[in-house]
Amino acid sequence: MNNFEIKIAQPRGFCAGVDRAIEIVEQALKIFGSPIYVRHEIVHNKRVVNNLKEKGTIFIEDINDVPDDSILIFSAHGTGKDLLQKARSRKLKVIDAACPLVTKVHMEAIKYSQKGYSIVLIGHEGHIEVEGTMGQLPKGEITLVETVQDVEKLSFENDENVAVITQTTLSVDDTFYIMEALKNKYKNLIKPKADDICYATQNRQDAVKDLARECDLILVLGARNSSNSNRLREVGEKCGVASFLIDDASQFLPEWIKDVESVGVTAGASAPQVLVEELIETLIKLGGDFPKAIKGKVEKISFPLPIEIRNV
Repeated sequence: MNNFEIKIAQPRGFCAGVDRAIEIVEQALKIFGSPIYVRHEIVHNKRVVNNLKEKGTIFIEDINDVPDDSILIFSAHGTGKDLLQKARSRKLKVIDAACPLVTKVHMEAIKYSQKGYSIVLIGHEGHIEVEGTMGQLPKGEITLVETVQDVEKLSFENDENVAVITQTTLSVDDTFYIMEALKNKYKNLIKPKADDICYATQNRQDAVKDLARECDLILVLGARNSSNSNRLREVGEKCGVASFLIDDASQFLPEWIKDVESVGVTAGASAPQVLVEELIETLIKLGGDFPKAIKGKVEKISFPLPIEIRNV
């Protein structure tokens, strides 16, 4: 068993949008009692979801599974307009827990549509956030691109008014190249005043780059279906450091630390701090030194709870 350093990314773990979404469900349980229905995982983390299940939360995908006169919460990833309207047309108390930064992207899409722009969304097909954003407008009004090659296939005219928006949890670096391709192709391209990639996603990716400069191995705690967690692993790999995405300490393999002098630990925006603590405990038992935090950005952002919770 070799001795090695443990270094922890800063920032890591929960972001303000995730904190808010979980708090919405917790407060709804206190105010209205159980059961509380939530469409889709409130955030992409099994530990969080299972904890809320134990408290009386029922997670569903089809809103037809929600009985009349129930509380229905939509997840932090954002939801299409038609689905929200369908839920509100029934005898349900609907609470939208969409992250305000995702809602910002929705509002941009609507604004650009009203101005007559052709809209391009940079994102991953099938991701729930992307589905929610595309669902803000009638089908076909938003064109999804995932790569520079997708940009090359776009059929809008060079002088057409094209506006671009992005999924909030993408790789900052990859999005840069796609954005550059769009700028080169469309002379009238309209970008949002600020990049749609959220502060938390960017900060966590920057923190992984800091880890990569000092570590031989990077461990990312997060769910397989968490976009931002997958991007963290990719950032580590692109920096030339072996990087693994694991749900929790039970998935860590001791052979990963063979001949390693320094291990970096981080967590996706929907992974609770307890997962970090459990992994560090495991690493210390295997020869890791007392962990050191890498100096990084301190996040002080918070979002207010929705009016349905605040006014009760």
